[in-house]
Amino acid sequence: MMRTRHLPNLVATRLRAMLGGDAAAGVLLILVAVAAMLVANSPLAHGYHDLFHGKLTWTPIAKLDSLHLWINDALMAVFFFVVGLEIKREVLDGQLSSPARRRLPVVAAIAGMAVPALIYLAVAGTAMPLQRGWAVPAATDIAFAMGVIGLLGRRVPASLRLFLLTVAIVDDLGAVAIIALFYTASIKLGWLIAALAVLGAMIALGRRRSHSYAATIALAVALWFCVLNSGVHATIAGVAAAFTIPMTLGRGGDSMLLRMEHALVPWNGYVIVPLFGFANAGVSLDGIGLAGFVDPLPLGIAAGLFIGKQIGIFGAVLTAEKVGFAARPQGSTWLQVWGVSVLCGIGFTMSLFIGALAFPAHPDLIEEAKLGVLTGSLLSALCGFTILRVLTRRPAG
Repeated sequence: MMRTRHLPNLVATRLRAMLGGDAAAGVLLILVAVAAMLVANSPLAHGYHDLFHGKLTWTPIAKLDSLHLWINDALMAVFFFVVGLEIKREVLDGQLSSPARRRLPVVAAIAGMAVPALIYLAVAGTAMPLQRGWAVPAATDIAFAMGVIGLLGRRVPASLRLFLLTVAIVDDLGAVAIIALFYTASIKLGWLIAALAVLGAMIALGRRRSHSYAATIALAVALWFCVLNSGVHATIAGVAAAFTIPMTLGRGGDSMLLRMEHALVPWNGYVIVPLFGFANAGVSLDGIGLAGFVDPLPLGIAAGLFIGKQIGIFGAVLTAEKVGFAARPQGSTWLQVWGVSVLCGIGFTMSLFIGALAFPAHPDLIEEAKLGVLTGSLLSALCGFTILRVLTRRPAG
């Protein structure tokens, strides 16, 4: 029992030992993406599609009638719960806890979301339904980007690693807001009121000195179920629930938030996100020639990620320092800042997720969006790695 319970932690430890702390999750995502593409373009393609999209013979929740929906609407709610815990911790006692600390990453993240969206609209156009994909290139994948950084070792200063992590966290918060505001279906008021009532109960529970894990988990599941049926995307429940988890430190210098985050991070990084990636990254290239890559949708997404991210983030950092608003990360060169800005164009998890939300009635456009995400993310990863590996010097000592 104990071995099974701690399996993700053991896997994480072994991968970290082999690859280095930050690199493990990112390398795993790369392998998962490659595996998904290979399977989707092999004789196993039909079985791959049926596994994730075929109707389940039985499901306890009628709305979730396929494995793909269980992954995207249920397991990804846990992913967003962990994202919410990370955001709350950073805001209360991290790099977003003071105006001086959050000034540069917040500005860089906003520019890094706005410029890719504008480039996407310039390439793909504003006609419906393509217009709905504007947010797909706005996201940065924390695990993937930090994984590439981890492979570079000491070539990237610690201050710049922290900058990338903080930008990605702010980026995630922006992506959550975008999903809630722009990718919400018709609202069912009764379910929404029920969700707000459960959320109120979680807030009240979080303010009590004695915290019950069982009650907290039960209320979180109830909140997710109400949101799932309300029309708001179910994953928003994960973030909302996370914001109610108390961070008040106990006698041992620990808190419910820190314990939950510590327990869930391995499951998130080594089970949930790779499973999501394998279920969503498989794109069939059958019949897609070079012209398929330059269709407006995939080209707009790829250009937004690869070009828009680096222009937005590097331009924001450069402008902030020139006008005296904030200095670039300590000990970093402009070449290193540029390389990290390019790495921020790795969209993968969040971009694939938003792509599926953007075109629910157009499966062909979802596939094109995947193609654009994978192309833009691959270009960003390879070019960012090359800039930081080849064009920057390894520090002495």
